[in-house]
Parts: sequence; structure tokens; C-alpha cells
Amino acid sequence: MITDWGDGERQLTDTVSVLVGENNGAYPSGNSLLVRGAGETVLIDPSTTVVAKGGAPVAIDAVINSHSHEDHMCGNGFFADSRLHIHEADLIGAQSIDGLMEVYGLTGEARDTFSALVLDEFHYTPRPDAQGFTDGHVFDLGGGTRVEAVHLPGHTRGHSGFRMDGVFFLSDIDLTGFGPYYGDVWSDLEDFEASLAKVRDEEADFYVTFHHKGVIEGRETFVEMVDAFTAVIDRRHDAMLDFLAEPQTIDAMRAHRFIYRPHVEHSFADSVETRSAQMHIARMLKRGEATEVEPGRYQRS
Repeated sequence: MITDWGDGERQLTDTVSVLVGENNGAYPSGNSLLVRGAGETVLIDPSTTVVAKGGAPVAIDAVINSHSHEDHMCGNGFFADSRLHIHEADLIGAQSIDGLMEVYGLTGEARDTFSALVLDEFHYTPRPDAQGFTDGHVFDLGGGTRVEAVHLPGHTRGHSGFRMDGVFFLSDIDLTGFGPYYGDVWSDLEDFEASLAKVRDEEADFYVTFHHKGVIEGRETFVEMVDAFTAVIDRRHDAMLDFLAEPQTIDAMRAHRFIYRPHVEHSFADSVETRSAQMHIARMLKRGEATEVEPGRYQRS
């Protein structure tokens, strides 16, 4: 369905525009990218706002998901007649709800609760027809308009950005004060840091995040923001090291909360805190910053 977005569509170039999500793309919504070529038009990460508004300003030939998280796949079912593309490493998350729960690594009650939320509030629709792509894949939309996939793992195994003429879509490298999210089973701290170093070298006139920041103009501003975003990792690490002045367990670190503030309630918060603590503990042990003083208890060296 074609819907007039009015001021909700921000044109960046002759071919690329942003469909700005509710509250400037704050979760649970996000900022979707619309790319019009001479032959085809693609929509990257159709948000809850796209679904709520009843579609895009033009007909959509293909949907591209930057990765398999609930808020980036809301329109996969809405655009059921359009081809669906996602990095091959995240393919199962688009193909079925069970596959998506494997990406998160949730089990038991948390899995059941979040599955219901994803289905009800994020309009999750299985797309067994989804097609996988790999790093460097180019979507040729005709007339010289191209979208190149840039694999940026860490947030998920298949998390990808997209390079266009003058525009780079960062997806969930969202440059917020919250910092990088690497709390799922398919997340990886080392990969995330490597992706941040990689994306820092991107040259563009506009950088677009799915959440919050939205459109960032100019490379100088972008570099400052990505450096600040990256620095959150070390701040978390140092805070955890301070906490290990006395022997602590992963459960104690989870309860203390280093990622979310204590008042934040998410069905997946405990899982995220646990997974993040495990990755930082592994880094400490590798660096010799902490030791396992007895099974399951860690202390700063």
C-alpha cells in the first residue's frame, strides 16, 4: 500500500530518503531507509511506524533487513509480496519465530514472554522465503543506484550496514549514550569492537542510525560520535573490574546491572546482563586483569 508520509519522509539524496519513526526512531520504532532506483525500490528495516502508517510512499520491490531483531523486521509480513533479503548468518531469525529466539538465546519463561511480545507488538511474520546475502553483496536497483552490504557483526552474527552514494546506514550501531548492545547469544564483544573500528573509516555525507540519532551530517561529527560510543565498552569494563575488588559471581554481576539501569524492566534484561558479564569476564581473564579464585567466583588481580 502506498502512503503519503509528508514531513515524515526526509530526503537525503535524489535516491535515498529516511522514513522517520515515531519519537525520532526511539525503540520500539526506528528509522527506515527508502532507496529508489530506476528499476527497483527497496526498503531497509521496515519499522513499526511503517506498519502503523500503512506502508511506504512508493511500491516496494524488496525489503532488506540489517539483522534479525524484532524491531527491524516489523514490516516483513506487511510486504509479504516483496522479496526479503538478510545476511545469511541471521537468516534463521527471519525464517521462523523459533529461529529468532535462537538468535536471542532466550529460554523458559523469558522466551515465551518475549515470543508473545514479538508476535503481538512487532507484527513478526515468518518469512521462510528469505534470501541470504554476504559481505560486499551489491543490490543493483538500476540507473546507477546501488546498495552495498557491509558486514558489521557483534550486535548479531549477521548485523550489516549499507553503503550508498553519499549515505551510510549504520543500523544498530546507533551511537547513543547507552552504548553498544552485545547481550544476545549471537552477540560478540570482540566482533563488535572490530566492526566499530571498520565503520569508523566509512566516508559519507550522511550517516543514518535506526534509533534515536537518525541522520548525522558530516564525517567529523560521525567520528566524534562513534568514538564516544566505542568508549562505553571500556567504561563498562572498568566498572566491572571495580566491582571485582571482592570475589563475585556472574549472578552477582547480573543483579548489580552494568548494562541497564536498575529500574529498567525488560523480559530479556537478566539474559543481557549475564551474557555481557560473561564476555567481559572472559576478556579480563585473557588480559590477566582478574582471576577465578574459586569455581564461578572472580576477583580483580
